[in-house]
Amino acid sequence: MSTKSSSSPSDAGRSSAGRSSADQPVVERAPLLPTSGIVLPEMVVTIRLESDEAKVAVKAATDQHVVLVPKHPDASQSVGVLTRIEQRGALPGGGEGLVIRGIERVKIGQGSLADNGALVVEIAKAEPSDTLAGDETDQLVTRYRAGAGRLLEAVGGGRMTRLLDDVDDPSNLADTIAWWPELEDTQRVELLETLDVNDRLRLAIEWAEGAATEAEVSRDISDSVNGEFEDAQREAVLRRQLAAIQNELGEGDDDVIGEYRTQLDALKDGGVAEPVTDAIAKEIQRLERSGTQSQESSWIRTWLDTMFEIPWLDRTTDDLDLDRAREVLDADHTGLDDVKDRIVEFLAVRRLREERGLGARSANGGKSTAKGGTILALAGPPGVGKTSLGRSIASTLGREFVRMSLGGIRDEAEIRGHRRTYVGARPGRIVRALTEAGSMNPVVLLDEIDKVGADWRGDPSAALLEVLDPEQNDTFRDHYLEVELDLSDVVFIATANEIERLPAPLLDRMEIIPVRGYSEDEKVAIARDHLLPRLYEQNAVETDEVVISDDIVRTVVGDYTREAGVRALERRLDRLIRKAATRIATGDTPPIEVQPEELKDALGRPAPKEKPAERTVDPGVATGLAVTGAGGDVLFVETAIMPGEGLTLTGQLGDVMQESGTIALSYLRANAERLGIELPDDKRVHVHFPAGAVPKDGPSAGVTMTVALVSLLTGRRVKGEVAMTGEVTLQGRVLPIGGVKEKVLAAHRAGVTDVILPIANEVDTDDIPESVRDEVTIHLVSTVGEALEVALAPAA
Repeated sequence: MSTKSSSSPSDAGRSSAGRSSADQPVVERAPLLPTSGIVLPEMVVTIRLESDEAKVAVKAATDQHVVLVPKHPDASQSVGVLTRIEQRGALPGGGEGLVIRGIERVKIGQGSLADNGALVVEIAKAEPSDTLAGDETDQLVTRYRAGAGRLLEAVGGGRMTRLLDDVDDPSNLADTIAWWPELEDTQRVELLETLDVNDRLRLAIEWAEGAATEAEVSRDISDSVNGEFEDAQREAVLRRQLAAIQNELGEGDDDVIGEYRTQLDALKDGGVAEPVTDAIAKEIQRLERSGTQSQESSWIRTWLDTMFEIPWLDRTTDDLDLDRAREVLDADHTGLDDVKDRIVEFLAVRRLREERGLGARSANGGKSTAKGGTILALAGPPGVGKTSLGRSIASTLGREFVRMSLGGIRDEAEIRGHRRTYVGARPGRIVRALTEAGSMNPVVLLDEIDKVGADWRGDPSAALLEVLDPEQNDTFRDHYLEVELDLSDVVFIATANEIERLPAPLLDRMEIIPVRGYSEDEKVAIARDHLLPRLYEQNAVETDEVVISDDIVRTVVGDYTREAGVRALERRLDRLIRKAATRIATGDTPPIEVQPEELKDALGRPAPKEKPAERTVDPGVATGLAVTGAGGDVLFVETAIMPGEGLTLTGQLGDVMQESGTIALSYLRANAERLGIELPDDKRVHVHFPAGAVPKDGPSAGVTMTVALVSLLTGRRVKGEVAMTGEVTLQGRVLPIGGVKEKVLAAHRAGVTDVILPIANEVDTDDIPESVRDEVTIHLVSTVGEALEVALAPAA
């Protein structure tokens, strides 16, 4: 059953003002009719007769009077409204309906059933019929008229304030608040059951003044008043209105703004820097103004989600136990003692800074109170364990580890982020690394930093300058976030194959730790301790099911791999284990021991070896040493002399090697008599470096070219067991070069027993493994003459 209002407050006033108490009918019993709405005296409402209960109640109303009570859980059912049926008939939408008018509040007494089953109850007046008078009532009436006038003016202007002018009865005046459409049903029930007129006026005043405040705020919004509200009540009203509007629009399923504010409060309580929290608060206000369905709101929400994903409050505690750090490094890597020592030193310094308070974080803003720290760069050929070293450092510190591959990056925005004006903008890789790590102080490995490129989109290596500078990275600013990030607690470890390719400013900000190649013995140990256990597990076999001896590993190292690292070795061993696993799966009984004669079938033909003794049987050919991105290697210099003029150099050589060839020839012409050679001006000299498809450059081939030319001109061949490296000057001095360890290891792999090095590189020989030094004789020279004495065989 439903009720529908069809009158107004002014109608109520006129219907009571013109009727005295003598006009009120005297009714002692009437049928009880429960309704879903709340009807008050002087209301005229339409009721649809839907239930049988309603129909029998109306039928029992022989004098056209019924008592209405609300069907509401908060209603006491002891107070109702006596009403008179004004009209009865068919409703436009179908069905039967009544038009009834409320007369007065009544108290409901005992009831009995009529013949047709209707409940007829005894009723008594619930309030005096005459208008109450008194100072308190007059004051309440005046105050209510003022509050209701404010409300009517706010919703309809001055013309609506006259609606209550004709309502004189205080009781009827208090009931007019029920016409406010936003009043809750529970409030209308309370109004109905409040019999004291003064108490009812107080309720009406409270509700009218509250509704007036809300209406005035709504009017201010509609008039585009954008000033800040200092009144806390207004802000609360605004938020309730916004929530109601969003619910009506289907946007209020989840309190997005509320969730953002809760997260912001957590950041503030955690002590995040004030500029960060202020920027977040500003964007939340923008989102609140724009609404959650506008296009701009999606951009704002993406930015806010990104900001809250950053682990501003999460940090790991460093484990600076140096003994444990060394144990972890030794367990993870074989050899590389100098690298391990440097890493332990790095951790020791952090431990001292921590113990002495230099690494403490300030309370305001969370930045370090003292700048400091080192950016490490692990430089070496592929496969020597640079990436795993970075992971071991994270493990020793107890920090999260994130690897960022920089190879092929050409867009500066990959580091600094895109500006928010671009479609699809997002933060740079540094910010994404922090989010991925879930910590503000992870270990970030900048892998392949020497492979960073540059084009019209910017130079990423220039953007890395701020990231890798301990004096600047505590205020790193990402273009997308536009707030400062403190990266001073992040441990950055870069890896590179060729540090020569790095820009000088970037190289200046990093401490280079060379990670050179391994000797044969070290490779065998690495295979035994690290590679084979992992490969057994990977191929689902036990260690006692497939047996690969150290001799087999040594054969694989010597005959099937030519590398500084162990990647190719790992692939070869993996193939051997797979072959054995296949035999087990097809019925062979373990253990299966890999035999030397099986290697050719499993791995193919051995890798071709450079044999210096065979290449240098003729005069004019010398064995040199070089360092490439894959580690050390041997290279041969071939020379020839023929009619003509000048110098020809071939083999895809760079400018530096071209200059070294010219210097070597000039030195020989200037010292021909002393060296016992003849080099006529009408002869053309040709110097060739085989493997012409591979670019070559560097000054260290100078001594090799000089020795090869002297060998050609004197007819004395170069000893097959000798290899050499060094830069030559016009005065015949041999200058120091780099990559001594890699070059000597390459010579050892090639079967060379004597290596000529500049005397200034004597300190670098300590890096050469002792097992290699025992098998290779190092000749330290300072001049070309000394190199010739070691390198050239006696004249035939």
